[in-house]
This record gives sequence, C-alpha cells and structure tokens, in this order.
Amino acid sequence: MADSKVWFLYMIRCKGKVLYTGISTDVQRRFKEHQAGKGAKFLRGKAPLELVYQKKIGNHSEALKAELNIKKLCKVEKEKLIK
Repeated sequence: MADSKVWFLYMIRCKGKVLYTGISTDVQRRFKEHQAGKGAKFLRGKAPLELVYQKKIGNHSEALKAELNIKKLCKVEKEKLIK
C-alpha cells in the first residue's frame, strides 16, 4: 500500500540565524519536539527556535527529495524562499 500521509517540508531559524530544514507529517508536533530538545541533535542548545517556513509537499519520497534540494541551496536562496 502506498504512503497515504501528507508530508510537509519546514524550516526553523535558530540561534545565530542558522536555518534547519526537515520534513514531517505534523509540523506543529515536530516543532514542539524540537523546542523540547528531542529529535534533531543539530537543534539542541540552539534556542530560541522559530518556525519560519512550511510547505505541503505530498508523499514521503517527494518530501525527502524536496528536503535534499533545499539543503543544497545557499543561505541567500533559502531566505528568498522564506519571504
């Protein structure tokens, strides 16, 4: 059976204006986990965290591809995407 969940791509701005990119089926739940220090080790100790971007992508495979493409962008291109 195909993946029927809808996936989202999101970006979080953390201390030092660094952008973190991730995917999830529930962005708000995932963001709360990040704020609680659970999940991505990259974000631990980098509070305050701010959810700055989210976009509905589709299935898990499409979300993984979109995440990889975003991670390849330079910071300037990511900032343009957020605006």
